Amino acid sequence: MAEEGVVVSCHSVDAWTEQLQRGIDNKKLIVVDFTASWCGPCRMISPMLTEWARRFPQVTFLKVDVDELGSVASDWAIEAMPTFMFLKEGNIVDKVVGARKEELLQKIMMHVAKISAQ
Repeated sequence: MAEEGVVVSCHSVDAWTEQLQRGIDNKKLIVVDFTASWCGPCRMISPMLTEWARRFPQVTFLKVDVDELGSVASDWAIEAMPTFMFLKEGNIVDKVVGARKEELLQKIMMHVAKISAQ
């Protein structure tokens, strides 16, 4: 199960599928960081995701290494790293390409506000 306040790394297709299904079942916003170990901007923004996971425990933060889970990256048409997908009930509701922390934080806050207003 995805823990609140942490970024959960998915190291297998089964782990990815399980986390995605849990997000669908509990209707939580999922922010997926499609990353790569060799990607400098990915390493630069990683500490921010950890901070935001603590700040927004109502959001599930997942990390997928595109080299480790190439089939998942292909299924989601990931072409650049980092790419952040925002998922709600299994559907893409937003996307940020690149280590654009201000835009990423704004979108997280916007989606959290939408959820809180429901």
